[in-house]
Amino acid sequence: MADDHTHVQEFFTARAADWDTRFPDDGPAYAAAVDCLALGPGDAVLDAGCGTGRALPALRAAVGPRGTVLGVDLTAAMLESAVRAGRDRSGALLLADVARLPLRPRSLDAVFAAGLISHLSRPGPDLVELARVVRPDGQLALFHPIGRAALAARHGRRITDDDLRAEHNLRPLLSRSGWRLESYTDENDRFLALALRTP
Repeated sequence: MADDHTHVQEFFTARAADWDTRFPDDGPAYAAAVDCLALGPGDAVLDAGCGTGRALPALRAAVGPRGTVLGVDLTAAMLESAVRAGRDRSGALLLADVARLPLRPRSLDAVFAAGLISHLSRPGPDLVELARVVRPDGQLALFHPIGRAALAARHGRRITDDDLRAEHNLRPLLSRSGWRLESYTDENDRFLALALRTP
């Protein structure tokens, strides 16, 4: 696992400084995905693998000033970029591994995760860890601002049946990990899987 983490950290450290300029038009897609969580004032939400914190302002707007917004990322350079962008004003930033969150069980109402699942070294156990910190019937949003086919094309690849984000793979993975898939959207301009924490 250390090798996987090192690879992820090296990948994102090299790209942190210009990450936001590479994807300047994603803001509305993030805000729309956050809206789908239907968070309420005072809720507690985690942005897991928050990167430069692009979701944090929308999450703060959703939970209001009395809510709790946390951003966790494995890569210090991404969190530093989030601070430079002023997004630390929307939530507390933590350098931590989503596989071992420094949070109490059932302490959150929801987890937002943009682009996270493809970077998890152990998707099943890592999703179990996310479930640990969410209350029963709490929510998980697995999001990407473009769909699987568009993302694969961007990288010169084609999607395959073994893609973890394909519904036929994701649904049983979530079920085994303490989540129930409630809705699944994979369109050219958005990927969004919403799941509920099972009791």
